[in-house]
Amino acid sequence: MLGHLEPGSGAILGAGAGNRRHQRLEGLSPHWDILVIGGGINGAGVFRQAARSGLKVLLLDRSDFAWGASSRSSKLIHGGLRYLRQGQIRLLVQSVRARETLLAQAPGLVLPMQVLMPLYRGLGPKPWHLAGGLALYDLIAMKRRSRSFAPARFHQVAPWINTTNLIGGVTYGDARVDDARLVLRLIAEGVAHGGVALNYVTVGPIARDRSEKARAVVVIDGQSTTQRTLSARVVVNATGSDTDRGHRAGQRPGRLRPLKGSHLILPSNVLPGDIGLSFFHPADGRPVFAFPWEGVVLAGTTDIDYEGDLSREPTVAAAEMAYLIEGLSSILPRPPSLEPRCRAVFAGVRPVWGGGAAAPSAEPRWHHIEAHNQVVTIVGGKLTTFGHVVHEALAAARVFLAGAPVRGTGQRLLDPVPLTTMPRGLSPVRWQRLCGRYGRMAGTLVATADPAHLEPVDGTPTLWAELAHAAANEWVWHLDDLLLRRVRIGLTLADGAMAFMPRIRALCGSCLGWDDARWEAEIRRYQAKWQRLHAPLTSAVQACPVTAP
Repeated sequence: MLGHLEPGSGAILGAGAGNRRHQRLEGLSPHWDILVIGGGINGAGVFRQAARSGLKVLLLDRSDFAWGASSRSSKLIHGGLRYLRQGQIRLLVQSVRARETLLAQAPGLVLPMQVLMPLYRGLGPKPWHLAGGLALYDLIAMKRRSRSFAPARFHQVAPWINTTNLIGGVTYGDARVDDARLVLRLIAEGVAHGGVALNYVTVGPIARDRSEKARAVVVIDGQSTTQRTLSARVVVNATGSDTDRGHRAGQRPGRLRPLKGSHLILPSNVLPGDIGLSFFHPADGRPVFAFPWEGVVLAGTTDIDYEGDLSREPTVAAAEMAYLIEGLSSILPRPPSLEPRCRAVFAGVRPVWGGGAAAPSAEPRWHHIEAHNQVVTIVGGKLTTFGHVVHEALAAARVFLAGAPVRGTGQRLLDPVPLTTMPRGLSPVRWQRLCGRYGRMAGTLVATADPAHLEPVDGTPTLWAELAHAAANEWVWHLDDLLLRRVRIGLTLADGAMAFMPRIRALCGSCLGWDDARWEAEIRRYQAKWQRLHAPLTSAVQACPVTAP
């Protein structure tokens, strides 16, 4: 659907309007209360909250929404046990409370998860130290989710764990999420409240007046020469790791430290049952993890300085893949051959606010807000605590809005989904999953779907109807938008789900409006991207010595 692009229209742009793409910019109002640059978790959260406050707000991203770290995170909504060891108690408290809020407000999207952590002699904290920390963890959450075990009892709980030098273990509660779907739900809710969101639009440097206040920006359609000059009372720079590229509020040099984290996608039977695993890597003592996610097992993560071009998508190095496989193999006493079974890999670059003197994993995950001359810049932060970032960014923006109402701390992070009768043909689990991922659009998704499409894609929890809905309603301009972010089957199925391409093409073709030539070009583009970014590096790993990256 190509909606009218004045504020308040609730415009959602589907790719079926691709041949009229320039109209997206031509129809924009030239004046806005807030212009948000960057459609990751922080930009999406600011957009939704500003729109909910009745402000004229425009969200722009030069790539796809959640293109960066917000679709390449570790998928954890967690309290951060390592913050205990680092003495960051305030961040721990903030994170645990944020986790509980998201669990309550986003059932079906943010899912509770029980985690096993084996403890080995000479590696990680002492059992009694960890037990004390977990007691604090539970106290903050006001829910008892942790237990400590002696070695023999822990072996009974997890008989598949390596028992050599085992000195005990614990279980505790955390949560997991589809990070890209969280971003997309925030954006969809912002649109429903009257905001306008556009992807693949480049924002030029901010033009300033003689007093250095932000005056205007030039925006350019990413695939045409169409451009517009827009003004806003305040610009929010939420561009993540690429924060310094022309939009920053502050005048002093930044302390942004881009850190790369790489991950593996493995078959679901690598771990028994629906339980996560956290442990300390034998090479360097860093905490790493593996847990069930979207029908597979997600394992991660590395934490190294990123020296590459921040405008390009990061790749996984052979040494990183080998490091993660070594860690898992040390915990599973008779591990299946993990390397050839790896389905995909992915890496994300975290925008960490820190001085750079500490080891990467020791850098605090605090966020930082700068406000200067009508520009608010968000630096750092983490997925779990995006709500705190949003509230502080809007509090800073309020100074430039001359008293305009901005809803702040204490407001919901996501709109409630009205209780409705569960549609026929859907199990309660599938219905809750759809409500979590699509919010109030879940009912529309089901009502407009062919009943035959309310079945999952083989080997995944994703329904075929989700692909058709995304193609019609969720800003899909390229095939990777659909398969890597709107749904995740490009990561969770072998070879990027290429075996299902004929059915995907038949199902989504009319919604996307692509002719045969465009489809063939998109498939070639997607295959090249998948091979470069997500194909497992089997031959490289075999030749690579295993060391801590």
